[in-house]
Amino acid sequence: MAVRAALLVEELQRKRPLVHCITNYVTANDCANILLAIGASPIMADDPEETGEIAASASALVLNMGTPSRRKLEAMVRAGKSANEAGIPVILDPVGAGASCLRREMAAQIIREVKVDILRGNVSEISFAAGLDFCEKGVDVSEADQGRDRTEAALAAAERLGCTVAVTGSVDVVTDGSRVIRIHGGTPLMARVTGTGCMTSVLSGAFAGAGKDPLTAVSAALAAMGIAGELAFEKAGHIGCGSFHMALLDAVGNLNEKIIRERAKIEER
Repeated sequence: MAVRAALLVEELQRKRPLVHCITNYVTANDCANILLAIGASPIMADDPEETGEIAASASALVLNMGTPSRRKLEAMVRAGKSANEAGIPVILDPVGAGASCLRREMAAQIIREVKVDILRGNVSEISFAAGLDFCEKGVDVSEADQGRDRTEAALAAAERLGCTVAVTGSVDVVTDGSRVIRIHGGTPLMARVTGTGCMTSVLSGAFAGAGKDPLTAVSAALAAMGIAGELAFEKAGHIGCGSFHMALLDAVGNLNEKIIRERAKIEER
């Protein structure tokens, strides 16, 4: 898998996929910049009047529920249906999916009306999507869910939704319901910078837009983000969160096949 992930970086940078992001206003700038850094092209269109049209011409669609609204839900459903019709991969990041009635309704409607190819979130969010007991803490993993088996949650969600599922944490777990991938890497400092999860989701969109296998795409994205986090920590972790944030963007921009091959820590079963 590490070799396939490394090769996909080269393919992404050659194809420069257009990634349509309907994301939250807190991290939209970081998401656009991380896509440019990896070699993709972002478009941040979220008006229902145009999302279907934009999605149809993109290489991948990323839906992020970080700042939900009824208007944004309409935009996401329109874009998702258009992407499905065009055969374009859809990535859903169900941020804080169980934290409020609106978020629960939003996640349920998107899952019901749009065929999701990749679902990426923390263990609380994925547990909600899988129909398991969960305990939300805003958009973060709750203390009650900290000890939950990420593999169990990922497999349950993959079986229920029929898609590839990525549960991120200290060790990331990715599954399509049969194959299970574990990815090691990153640094705890990533949790102190807003938007690293959102950035990981759009990177998943970039890799999915460049390749054909969702499992390889999201595994490559998680490995790339983890490696970038390690490189950023080595360069600027001793300075502070702000310097680390900028170093993270620099590290993603410098990723290539050689670095992924040398540093990716991916286990497959």
